[in-house]
Amino acid sequence: MKNWIITAFGAVGAFLTGLLGGWDIAVQTLVIVMAIDYITGLLVAGVFHKSRKSDTGRLESGAGWKGLIRKICTLMVVIVGYRIDLMIGTDYLRDAFCLAFTLNEALSITENLGLMGVPMPEKIKNALEALKKKDE
Repeated sequence: MKNWIITAFGAVGAFLTGLLGGWDIAVQTLVIVMAIDYITGLLVAGVFHKSRKSDTGRLESGAGWKGLIRKICTLMVVIVGYRIDLMIGTDYLRDAFCLAFTLNEALSITENLGLMGVPMPEKIKNALEALKKKDE
């Protein structure tokens, strides 16, 4: 039974990795940064009760699921980028998507750290404020 489960997980992992165009540094970095963003988001809501994703600032299962769904959709866009690369014979569109989404996740991590009270350089605070105003 154990071998069957390990084989099944391996097959699913290989399939998903193939869809993403491989398990290179771009995809690894994106997945790692997505996980860190999710964890820091959970900490902001669960420990610090300062989440902007819920009315109370606390953990809400709906907000958590929405976050996971957004991350899955992000990976789907990376898959689309890879498939377009295959169609037109290039190898940079998927990496551009990975880079753009990685930078977006890094900004979210920085914002989460700020909500936790982690000291931030003034330039980063100003950049985050500018992005928030532009988003509104």
